[in-house]
Amino acid sequence: MSLPSHTYCQAASLQDEGAAQAVEALSRYKEKPWEYLESEEYIDKYGSTPVWKGYRRNHKGGIPPQKTRKTCIRGDKICGNPCPICRDQNILIHHQNVKLLEQFISPYTGVVYDPSKTGVCMKQQKKLTEAIAASRDHGFLPFQIPYVDFTKEDYSNSHDAVGSTPPPPLLTSGESWYKWYSQITPDESQVAKVKRKYKAYLK
Repeated sequence: MSLPSHTYCQAASLQDEGAAQAVEALSRYKEKPWEYLESEEYIDKYGSTPVWKGYRRNHKGGIPPQKTRKTCIRGDKICGNPCPICRDQNILIHHQNVKLLEQFISPYTGVVYDPSKTGVCMKQQKKLTEAIAASRDHGFLPFQIPYVDFTKEDYSNSHDAVGSTPPPPLLTSGESWYKWYSQITPDESQVAKVKRKYKAYLK
């Protein structure tokens, strides 16, 4: 009994079609990486949770390391269990990819999450920090400015704690600004030396 040959051709054509769609999607996401977070593929994979939610790095022992690895991809080699960004080739860090950047910023303080919390490698963490700073500079992300509630205190200089500068003594009265200055007797030799030096100006 011979199997129909067209089934193999159909399977091969489906594989080629899927590979072509993957290449097309990858090229489209490189130009507009924010479209991946709105695609059905992303929703089916992550849902409404951040990309780093539930990630756990492989490590020896029961205590995780204090710092994440430097990079997940070295040349053509990918380490085991790469970080949440390196494991998905469609996730690209860009300053306009606001939905992705917001997942790595605390909604309460506006501080970028530490990589020990998200599991992102140090190379991608540096890219995230630079992209978030550029996004805030371009106005895509808001700045978190702390709110200070002023307590209706008088911050002017009209109250008793801030005194006004006293007026200078009259020059015609002969009194010096400081009382102790009039009690100093100058050295006559030094005065004569200064007068000889500046005699051209003392006219």
